[in-house]
Amino acid sequence: MIPLTIPGRLFLVRHGETDWNREGRLQGGKDIPLNALGRMQAEEAARRLKALTPDYATVDYVCSPMERARETMTILRRELGLPSDGFRIDDRLRELTFGDWEGFTWREIRKSANASERERAQARERDKWGFVPPGGESYRMLAERIRPVLEGLAPDTVMVSHGGVARAVLALIGAVGTADAARVEIWQGKILVVEGGKATWM
Repeated sequence: MIPLTIPGRLFLVRHGETDWNREGRLQGGKDIPLNALGRMQAEEAARRLKALTPDYATVDYVCSPMERARETMTILRRELGLPSDGFRIDDRLRELTFGDWEGFTWREIRKSANASERERAQARERDKWGFVPPGGESYRMLAERIRPVLEGLAPDTVMVSHGGVARAVLALIGAVGTADAARVEIWQGKILVVEGGKATWM
């Protein structure tokens, strides 16, 4: 994969915690709202952003269409004293879809009474980047979905999206290899600053 160059700086915020995050359930395409901690994490992300870029009022703001991301963005902008609806939605930034596995924990899938499900879980462990869950999509497919979004970003952009999207971004810019990207931890309440082919949590 040829590393992608993003113009300016990208401030990537993963949505705050949901109850499904806390329970370890695969959310994917399910619209799960933030919980109380998730709303606090959105406020924390706003404070971090304000410290990172004094010109936060003039940068572009783009968000996944999913409820947990939109709620995070709305809280973040409110904490910054900006109009809560002053951002654009890009459907391509929605989370990686896990298909039939959504709502389950990884433990439930790995311990399933269905042998084929256990085999699929093992296949995913061998190739997290390329594996396609039943009815879902792979990280490779997700990366191709968001590549055009990254290519069209404004010079400085705040993006609120998801853990899977952040992993795909890390691979696309060449910050980590694809095998590592699919496994790297993505934080809530912090900001991933992407600039010049490097990515740093702040």
